[in-house]
Amino acid sequence: MWTISKLTFREMISKRIFLITIIMTFVFLALYGTAIHFAAKESANVGPDSLQGTEAFLMQQFVASQLLGVGLYFSSFITALLAILSSVSAISGEVSSHQIDTWLMRPISRAQFVLGKFVGLALLIIAYAVCVFFSIVFLHQGIGGDWMALDIEPIQMIKAVSVFAIQPFVLIAFGILLSTRMTTLNAGIVSIVLYGAAFIGGFIEQFGSIIEKSNLVNIGIIMSLVFPIDAMYRKMTVFLFETEDNPLSIAQGGMFTSVSSPSNVMVWYALLYGVVTVLVSIYIFRKRDV
Repeated sequence: MWTISKLTFREMISKRIFLITIIMTFVFLALYGTAIHFAAKESANVGPDSLQGTEAFLMQQFVASQLLGVGLYFSSFITALLAILSSVSAISGEVSSHQIDTWLMRPISRAQFVLGKFVGLALLIIAYAVCVFFSIVFLHQGIGGDWMALDIEPIQMIKAVSVFAIQPFVLIAFGILLSTRMTTLNAGIVSIVLYGAAFIGGFIEQFGSIIEKSNLVNIGIIMSLVFPIDAMYRKMTVFLFETEDNPLSIAQGGMFTSVSSPSNVMVWYALLYGVVTVLVSIYIFRKRDV
């Protein structure tokens, strides 16, 4: 299994898609840092002159949390695309190129092959997700100055990045599951559509919480159970901004943060979701005639 993991890790690094992703990530971070610099400069010049006391503080919290939320939201999007595109061809690519025949002739079980693919991809993409997460947070806190700076404790960042890393964990597991039965193209389409549906469900849930419509909230919860990606992003923002049971949640909540908080049970559900998905992938691949 570990041999497969190492080879998968190295193969992914050598692919052009990973190189392009790294280059575009640096471009994204540079643009984000520039935007934060000018946003902080303009906000510092305009905000405090027109607002005073608690009103100024709430406005500062809202603007700062939204800008940090924007950076983390698109970081989540980039990480998700990398996880999807790398995992949907993990098995189907080997089958279509007939390289799977060479692997299965060796003393390696199908379970070890699937686990090796999953572990290799998961380690790489999760490491990438963690690096991007801290890059966004440090850029925001460092370049934003006093106006953009949020009071974020180290323990908050640890909790938040741990939940943030669950997203690629689930996406890779699901991508490999589809890859055991579908072609790369079909698996990619299904994964991307479900990913988009999960975030639409999340926005519906947030909107339902704001206008106090339980039916809309329930739609978001059901979608989170089907594909718990958006729930992990929302839970990450709760840990990072401490919006749960916080009187400043109205100031901090918004489109790219969280008004309604997923429960801690949802975090364990997402982890179990990923583990079960991998086990189902192993079962399906064992039954498949290649």
